[in-house]
Formats: sequence, C-alpha cells, structure tokens
Amino acid sequence: MTNRPSPPGRRPRAAIPAERRLTKAQRHEARHVERRQARAAEHARRRRRRAQLWVAGGLGALGVAGGLSASLLAETAPSRAGASGEVMPPPVAAGVPDVQPAALVVANPSGIPGVVAYDTTGWPAERHDGPASRALPHAHVPGPVAYSVTPPVGGDHNAIWLDCGVYDRPVPAERAVHDLEHGAVWITYRSSLPAREVAALRAFEAHQSLVGATGSRYVDLSPYPGLSSPIVISSWGFQLRVTSPSDPRLQRFVDTFRSSPTFSPEYGGECSGGVGTPIAR
Repeated sequence: MTNRPSPPGRRPRAAIPAERRLTKAQRHEARHVERRQARAAEHARRRRRRAQLWVAGGLGALGVAGGLSASLLAETAPSRAGASGEVMPPPVAAGVPDVQPAALVVANPSGIPGVVAYDTTGWPAERHDGPASRALPHAHVPGPVAYSVTPPVGGDHNAIWLDCGVYDRPVPAERAVHDLEHGAVWITYRSSLPAREVAALRAFEAHQSLVGATGSRYVDLSPYPGLSSPIVISSWGFQLRVTSPSDPRLQRFVDTFRSSPTFSPEYGGECSGGVGTPIAR
C-alpha cells in the first residue's frame, strides 16, 4: 500500500502519542462541552443585558409618565462604584405599596432553636402539597411592597433580583426577597451595630463556600432599618434573631436553608446577573 503524504501542517498520525489521541466520541463530547459553555455564557450576557434594559426602560417610563425631574431620576439610578467597587441597586418604581397579608407562623421543622417558620405550602412545587391561602405569595410586582414581617421572609417581589453579596447600605427589600426565592439567605443588622461586629459578619459571609460552579455564596449582608434584634438572618419562610455574630446558630441556619432543594422555592435560581454590585474583596 502506498503511504499518502500528510497534508501540510498536519503531523503524521504515528507521530502523535497514543495518550493524546482522542476517539471520535471524545472529540464529539469535547465539542459538546464547548458549545454548552458558550451557550451558558451567552445566556448570562443576555440576562444581564435584559436586566439593564428593564431598569433603564422603567426609569425612562417613570420620567415620562410621572413628570419626574432630572434630579429625581438621578436618585433612582444606581449609584456609581466607589473605592470598594460597590454599586447600590436602584430602588423599585414608586407607587402604591402592594400590602402583603399577615404571614402565618407554623411549626419549625429545622430543629434550630429560635427559628420562626412561616407557611410556604405549595413551594417548592415538587412537594405537591397544594396551595394555601396563607402561604407566602410569589408574584412579581413593579412597585414597593409592604411586608408583614421585618425584615421580609418572602412574598411578592421585584422581577429583577439583587446580585448576592455584601452591601454597606440598605438594599431594596423587594429585590432581596427575590434572592430568597432563589435560595439565598439574607443577614441584616442594625446600622448602630459596632464596627467590630459588622466586620465579624463580613468575615462570616466570606467564610461560606461557593455554591456549585455559580461563583456565588448565596448570602446577602446589609444593614436594615427598624430591626427589633441586632442581627437577623432570613431565608424564604424562615427567620432567626440573634444578638451576636458569634452565635453558632447562624452557621446552622446557613447550612440548613441556603440553596436547599427542600426549602428553596426556586432551587437553582441565580444569585448573580441581576442589579447592584456588592463590595469587592
């Protein structure tokens, strides 16, 4: 048999080490992985772009329909990044508050002392226990929401969520609640909390592991006005009040409720790609 010369630029097959040769199936799988990664990156880019357009469009509509001044529009736009890289998320559109019904307290299934549980019947849907008239609602609303629990543990919320992380000022509750729906936990504290304890809470957040390959810890940390306890940690339908960042129940709460297939209504939902930029480390 006459040996064919190899095309220019291609190494003869015999010169390629056996361990570096890929089977047809392996090449197909590699191409499939590359395409899947490219699609995921494109979807993330589109989601970010949709969020930006949604916010920009909403602000423009407010300016036209409400006759808002340029200075007031500037107040509703996200603040610029400071030295920490933080960009505060914009508030939701002004309007008549969506008043939430009183949340129904139920038995605490977590085994963590002090946790207050609220009715989440029907969520996640995989539990197949049907809806209930007192369960926390899940509707997307454009304007402000008056929650029956402070800070909120669920309920109607804004369609654009908050990028999870640490913020040094209060964030819109309507966006943070969307994070809770996706499986995040939200640690809130009084603005009067001593600086050393705020630093301890930030260290606690930084200590949490990343969730899967998301690059997010699924933890929000921010001050919150009007708290009845120095520190409150919340997830969708559950809340715990503590007086110290060293309380071991904080970690138990995170381990139980964060990104939980059992307790997160939209398990696997994103905690990035929304609005706001948390403090950079």
